[in-house]
Amino acid sequence: MTDAILIPGGGVRDQGILPTWAQRRLDRAIALYSGQYIVALSAGTTHRPPPIDAHGFPIYESVVAAKYLIAAGVPADRILTEIHSYDTIGNAYFARAIHTDPQGLRRLHIITSDFHLPRTQAIFEWVYGLDSKPQPYELSFEGVADSDMPPALFAERQHREHQSLQELKRLTPTIESLQALHRWLFTEHAAYSATREAFHEAPVAPLTRQSY
Repeated sequence: MTDAILIPGGGVRDQGILPTWAQRRLDRAIALYSGQYIVALSAGTTHRPPPIDAHGFPIYESVVAAKYLIAAGVPADRILTEIHSYDTIGNAYFARAIHTDPQGLRRLHIITSDFHLPRTQAIFEWVYGLDSKPQPYELSFEGVADSDMPPALFAERQHREHQSLQELKRLTPTIESLQALHRWLFTEHAAYSATREAFHEAPVAPLTRQSY
């Protein structure tokens, strides 16, 4: 049995609606649930503004995911949320900093969409491999299909994932400790540094943005 199932973010729409590919990740976690924690990740994405609730507050994706899990019967005290990350690197880092390290959760199963799996695996193996001895993590990964994603959108997202994976491969050899990752994340990453430039730029095409 794993200590926790982790679900990277897949996007959230107006009125707190999850896209089908995010729902399928959660559905698979529900099917596998046997008492371990389920960790819902992500505040949202830099590629689109967050939806707002009736009181004017942002709707965080992981909170919507938690409500989805609770509605399916997962006990609320076995669900952990993370409302700080805006990309997959952030998903992995904040999950480790906020939940898995403090709670001693070592055996982790990460579920995401098939199109997102190669980069997700590379990121989590990198982040959870930093300074992990003498208590190394045991990671397993699983992809889920999304037959409802339009073929053109699926192809576009696959293309972007491939490009992002190549960029990641150039980055990871330069960061070899949690301290170095923390420094890079909060001084150079456009979503987490003080300038937070990622939130006022439009780095992806409109079609690609539909997949976030």
